Amino acid sequence: MKTKNEGLFSNVWTVPNLLSFIRILLIPVFAFLFCKGQLLWAVVVLALSGLSDLFDGKIARRFNQVSELGKLLDPIADKLTQGTIAILLFITFYRAENRTLHLFAWVFLLFIIKELVMLVGGALMLHFGLRPGAAEIYGKAATMAFYLVMICIMAFGPEIGAFRNEPGAIAQIYTLPDPVMMAMVVIAVIMTFVAFFSYMPGVRRQAKERFSPEGKARAKAEKEKKSAEKKAR
Repeated sequence: MKTKNEGLFSNVWTVPNLLSFIRILLIPVFAFLFCKGQLLWAVVVLALSGLSDLFDGKIARRFNQVSELGKLLDPIADKLTQGTIAILLFITFYRAENRTLHLFAWVFLLFIIKELVMLVGGALMLHFGLRPGAAEIYGKAATMAFYLVMICIMAFGPEIGAFRNEPGAIAQIYTLPDPVMMAMVVIAVIMTFVAFFSYMPGVRRQAKERFSPEGKARAKAEKEKKSAEKKAR
């Protein structure tokens, strides 16, 4: 009798899983570059992270490298990356001299809260033998929208963009108008929460199965089996 989490570490060493690991390793690199004001390289790292997120799923399906671990690593890498970006931009907007940016900083708290809820919720699901769902179309669309919006802000955002048309920029090319930038962030927020609520039916279904009398009996039997195997060693 198998639990939901058996087989999690089988077929680990695949290209998609490696890309997810690399995405996780890029998070502190991005944060360091951003905090040091190296926005050009921070944008490059973020773009690479977004591309790896785009291609890991395609590679997994095309070359039959889908794994249970990959289904967990991919959203974990997404959530850690998005949470880090949201925290850094919240701090940056909150400290901005631009009054509009300062007042708009709170929006990034929505991203932070959502990612925390999903990380804690995913950990609780694993604890109870449930499996957080892999990213569906809504999740992938929201993730790509988030990456594109944040890259645009870091490239062309007022006061902070690497290529804003203002003194101090790496190259003075273009500055996003405040209303346009705010509209882009709001759209990303809406897509993020649409994706968040799209996971709820699957979570509810798993929870119903797990905590039904049959599910409790299976979990109890599996726990007893593992305990017996441990004693026999």
